[in-house]
Amino acid sequence: MRWVGYALGGILIVLGLAGLALEGVLIGWALWFGGVLVVHDALLAPGAAVAGSMIGRWPPAVRTALILAGTLMLATLPTVLALGRRADNPSILPLAYGLNLVIVLAAIALLAVADHLLSASGKD
Repeated sequence: MRWVGYALGGILIVLGLAGLALEGVLIGWALWFGGVLVVHDALLAPGAAVAGSMIGRWPPAVRTALILAGTLMLATLPTVLALGRRADNPSILPLAYGLNLVIVLAAIALLAVADHLLSASGKD
């Protein structure tokens, strides 16, 4: 059964690459994908390793909150920076994404503090 999944995945990859080639965007996509790989291998992975070694002994609630906050900030960075916003179409990115990010980060911090306090009081 596993080989069926591999075969279907391979077919979908070939189909996607063929679509990129037919649209004439294969080179641009390859450059973008290569850039993502370089950024991941040169910045993100070493940064995560260093951060993990620095916070390895911190309480689990704090580590979880930092992982959630970092992932959230990385995922929402394009909207917070309003990448893609255009003056001729105000419906693109119409909200205050920076403020909303701060609100969600504050909620993560409050939940982490509450969890840490509850788990610390339970160890007595």
